[in-house]
Amino acid sequence: MTDAATGSFGTDWQAWQDSWDRQQEWYMPDREERFRVMLDMVEALTGPAPRVLDLACGTGSITDRLLKRFPEAVATGLDLDPALLAIARGHFAGDDRAAFVTADLKDPGWPAALPYDAYDAVLTATALHWLHSDDLAALYRRIAPLVRPGGVFMNADRMPGASTPRIDAAERAHRHAGMDRARAAGALDWREWWALAASDPVLSESVQPRFALYGEHADGDTPDEAWHARALREAGFAEARTVWRSPSDALVLGLK
Repeated sequence: MTDAATGSFGTDWQAWQDSWDRQQEWYMPDREERFRVMLDMVEALTGPAPRVLDLACGTGSITDRLLKRFPEAVATGLDLDPALLAIARGHFAGDDRAAFVTADLKDPGWPAALPYDAYDAVLTATALHWLHSDDLAALYRRIAPLVRPGGVFMNADRMPGASTPRIDAAERAHRHAGMDRARAAGALDWREWWALAASDPVLSESVQPRFALYGEHADGDTPDEAWHARALREAGFAEARTVWRSPSDALVLGLK
């Protein structure tokens, strides 16, 4: 196996998982903090052995942290991305606590692909910004029936406000300066990571279909956290509010 900057990982799924995490952390230095708070709230509200739906799971980053922290938990990962799902399935092969399904969240029938009718927690991070507000509100209405009474839904994502343009500009400039320093030290960005995946003999066949499905970049309209909380209440959650915030991102929780 060669290093991420110079060659293929082959079938070393742990290396691919670690590489994805590093690439994501380049964009979000506080990524682990949001995961910690997310799992804190899962434990506080559902206990240490939850059944979890990892929605738009990618490589299974949430599932990985969930099962390390809560060995008695079980997780279902759902995504449409064939390349990231290949990494997830390879990484968790042989672990009967984790299962992965392929489904399109824009298809109203996607819940039928799940192995369970209800979950203690539905969790997602840095994924739903691909959807426009109308599609996201519809998705929240489909998620609500999957969460058992007393269960939770959490979405951690970019949730900028529209009322603080100077603060937002300063935060963005500071964050990007840090990203530039990390790039100079060898960090991979999104394009470079996908180019590496496309060069790998195991993953290459799934990379092209992935871009045919999604395109290059997200096209959602990234509503603010107040919109998310309101949409969750309208979808059927009894309570909803922000439980974690960075200068650019938020973690919004809905309690059934």
